[in-house]
Amino acid sequence: MQMSVAGLELLKRSEGFRNRVYLDVAGFPTIGYGHRLLHPESFPNGIDAQQAVEILKSDVRDAEEAVARLVKVALTQGQFDALVDFCFNLGAGKLAMSTLLKVLNAGRYQDAQEQLLRWDCAGNHECAALKDRRQAEAELWNSVAAERQAAA
Repeated sequence: MQMSVAGLELLKRSEGFRNRVYLDVAGFPTIGYGHRLLHPESFPNGIDAQQAVEILKSDVRDAEEAVARLVKVALTQGQFDALVDFCFNLGAGKLAMSTLLKVLNAGRYQDAQEQLLRWDCAGNHECAALKDRRQAEAELWNSVAAERQAAA
């Protein structure tokens, strides 16, 4: 499964594009669409939009692979997209150790969707941008479920 256009648009909107290195809310050097710089990466002259898209494709692929590896139950496209965005934002390690993953793999989809909303803090402080992002993920999570119910 791959992230849909709707999922990618949420991710890009949530991350925003910056052509120069900046510190994210957790204090990590970041560039483009939320790409955390790893040693020895360096972009002293910044990047353009096309470079940012190429980096984003690689980062999204990593998040997709993590979701596919960690989730043991069937997902709708919206659920997959929400989890890829979550994993992109917080990392595979956070998803792997989360109650969200535990309840999801137990088949408790509604509980898992509610767990998304709990991840709205940076450090020990609630962050409005993360609250909005988690809400958008929850809506994406439910979008396909709602379509499936309407078709039934």
